[in-house]
Amino acid sequence: MDRVLAAAKAIAAARRSNAPLKALTKDIVPRDEAEGYQVQRALHDLLQGQIGNLVGYKIGCTSAVMQEYINIPHPCGGGVFEKMVHESGVKLPFADFVHVGVECEIAVRLARNLAASEAPFTAEWVGEAIEAYYPAIEIVDDRYVKWETLGAPTLIADDFFAAGCVLGEAVPRITAPDLREVTGRALINGKEEGRGTGADVLGHPHNALAWLANHLAAEGRGLHAGQIVLTGSLVKTVWLKAGDAVVMELEGLGKVEATFT
Repeated sequence: MDRVLAAAKAIAAARRSNAPLKALTKDIVPRDEAEGYQVQRALHDLLQGQIGNLVGYKIGCTSAVMQEYINIPHPCGGGVFEKMVHESGVKLPFADFVHVGVECEIAVRLARNLAASEAPFTAEWVGEAIEAYYPAIEIVDDRYVKWETLGAPTLIADDFFAAGCVLGEAVPRITAPDLREVTGRALINGKEEGRGTGADVLGHPHNALAWLANHLAAEGRGLHAGQIVLTGSLVKTVWLKAGDAVVMELEGLGKVEATFT
């Protein structure tokens, strides 16, 4: 277990100092994705004082465009923390990030627990557990000297680029449109930089949520009522410059805005 904690400490030190993370040394680099998730959990414990309690999860690599971009052919999970969840209209200091980017997402809030003992989960089952949807900006941070060379286990250990989110107004599940039909647009300073649909997220965002619930259940963990889950980007990551104004429009769910000052 020592190598897991050592890896978590190395990542935590980079996160705290806002310094780009180099490849972890051979003696502590996670050997596989399962160990990457062990490091991630240890990292969450180390950073809790700084970023607050775990309030949900993000799922990366749920669309073809992102799987091709990151070159990982399956979903990966990371944590979402209370001090990193923002309301639409927020102004965030550009300098608080190493290399900040944004993604256009459909987020969900759970109405009830999804306990590990209830697995395996289907899209239909987890869909019934959703209270509301949000139009969301996932904030990602390329905190790495060269992420392309790190591999999935290390990226997973560091929350898979997660750096928070911005949520728009909640839309109750009963009034929400068919998520497969929702078109999302990423607008930076008024210019469209990408678009996609809910169907691009593993065929339906509920499939991504089912993946997460099953992934956590395999580790003996569950999802909890009130938690937020970011289901994955409809567009390729857009990397920002200082001063950029970001708007994500999700047809039928509304829009969400943030500025990086």
